[in-house]
Amino acid sequence: MSDEEAERVFIRLRWQNGEPHCPKCGSLKISQGRRKGLLRFQCLDCHKDFSLTSGTLFASRKLPLRGYLMAIAVFINEVKGKSMLALSRDLGTSYKASFVLAHKLREAMAAEVAQSKIGGAGRKAEIDAGWFGGYVKPANRKEDRRDRRKVANQSGKRKAVVIIRERGGKTLPGIFRNEADALNFIRANVAPETTLYADEAAAWNALHARYELHRINHQESYSLKDEAQTHTNNAEGFFSRMRRGEIGHHHHVAGPYLIRFAQEAAFREDFKRVANGDQADKIVSLAMRLPKSAEFCGYWQRHLPLKDAAEG
Repeated sequence: MSDEEAERVFIRLRWQNGEPHCPKCGSLKISQGRRKGLLRFQCLDCHKDFSLTSGTLFASRKLPLRGYLMAIAVFINEVKGKSMLALSRDLGTSYKASFVLAHKLREAMAAEVAQSKIGGAGRKAEIDAGWFGGYVKPANRKEDRRDRRKVANQSGKRKAVVIIRERGGKTLPGIFRNEADALNFIRANVAPETTLYADEAAAWNALHARYELHRINHQESYSLKDEAQTHTNNAEGFFSRMRRGEIGHHHHVAGPYLIRFAQEAAFREDFKRVANGDQADKIVSLAMRLPKSAEFCGYWQRHLPLKDAAEG
């Protein structure tokens, strides 16, 4: 792909009508030219000077546009995630550059996941929780080892990824200290008419007052052959793929980044039957509509501390 072809892709996905307009005043009176070979625009009304990526998630870019398209194509082509070290090798960039770029792509995915509307009359959704982070390495000598299942022997950094997954619909994750803290999150994002399915965890008992809630005891079976089709297999499948991504690609997902990895996994889950090219177009379109990243713009220069967006 030539630079001009890459530019046309970004123009098409940033401006739906294919006509650039001023990001400041919205005027269509635009002149365009090149500065050091790069395409630039200027508004003839307010004289705002801007590029294809000005004011977007890819603002102040260093890579050529073809590099961003390649990064998105490679990133989205993976089923369970993409290692940022492997991405740096594919792009021929430093690990730092691929680290920030990958998280910006996850930020674009998160914008789509956050718009998910769950449930409604006649709709069914599953809720479940999986635990990530807070790994405690066992002691070398057997006599020094402790039972890591006990709270006293844990690091306190382990958090629950609570997933709401509508059958035949969208997936919405949240990060909490425990399952009970997710109840308000579920009530706020799931319509009252929705039929819910959950496992035997006591934290979900309070949901019976608001929803028609079917329970499955995993100590006895993983699914029931009843009229309600009681199981949480779709939610369990989400955690299976997210866990494989953690083990096989990332090796460690925790802290303020955990919500980003969960949102990435939710996006991949929702769009897994969509053609890869359409997925790539979707991420470019989302990135072009998002403002500069408050978390990752200037990340390595410590311009702004990364906020822990995991809670709630």
